[in-house]
Amino acid sequence: MPKGRIVKALAGYYYVQDGDAYWQCRARGVFRKRGITPLVGDEVMYEVSGSEGTVTEVLPRTSELVRPPIANIDRAILVFSLAEPAFNPQLLDKFLVHTEAAGVEAVICLTKADLLDDGDKLAEIRRSCEQMGYPVVVTSSKGQSGLAEIRAHLAGNLSVFAGQSGVGKSSLLNALFSELQLETAPISHKLGRGKHTTRHVELIYLPEGGWVADTPGFSSLDFHSVRDITELGLYFREMRERLGECKFRGCLHVNEPGCAVRQAVDGGDIQSSRYEHYLQFLQEIKERKPRY
Repeated sequence: MPKGRIVKALAGYYYVQDGDAYWQCRARGVFRKRGITPLVGDEVMYEVSGSEGTVTEVLPRTSELVRPPIANIDRAILVFSLAEPAFNPQLLDKFLVHTEAAGVEAVICLTKADLLDDGDKLAEIRRSCEQMGYPVVVTSSKGQSGLAEIRAHLAGNLSVFAGQSGVGKSSLLNALFSELQLETAPISHKLGRGKHTTRHVELIYLPEGGWVADTPGFSSLDFHSVRDITELGLYFREMRERLGECKFRGCLHVNEPGCAVRQAVDGGDIQSSRYEHYLQFLQEIKERKPRY
């Protein structure tokens, strides 16, 4: 039985790439009974009858993101604009929690540097991101700045471009690979955010090897990938390395005595803004409604 990769999922169909062959497939009916949902990025076994195929088996995943729904990612390029829309550090931290929970390496890409007049502000944002322990690439709406660095991160990997609407994901991919010609749209000045131009997740094969997914943008994320509130600290890198130093096991780093994380915040080793986001996310997880 042949093996391929799902490169697009749309309207109940799964589009499977197998070398030069490209098949429109349905999933086996038994998948729904077993709670199996094929995802873009999945390696699958399939069979063909006539002009249409059937996905018969989803092979084990190495990673999985809930939003965007995609499997087997090696790297997430988190695209955040410095202007139009303004840089959103809280949403970036949410994305980083999701990538850490999924075990996916993240690269922070700061776009539209040419639209930010304040050079000190750019340096401050970059320094803040690097202090969190992530690679940072700065790009411009004009010119080739940062593109070679992004290509190096993409080469040979299955990567996902994710971020808020309007930050320039599709424009960046077009700049990287001119043959793609992905649709782009201007910022909505009324809403202060971008309009959706990417409406579904789709993998694009890169001429230099590897795959990349341009995904729909969004302005909010929930925390259903975090199963328990005690896990949240694991997904902040600078907190994770200090968890074993807290006085009490199961410390939530709120007001417990002998908390190594709070001591690091007080000492300036953990950014206060990151800690504030941690507390906000902790409250969101406590208040979330269960899913059945």
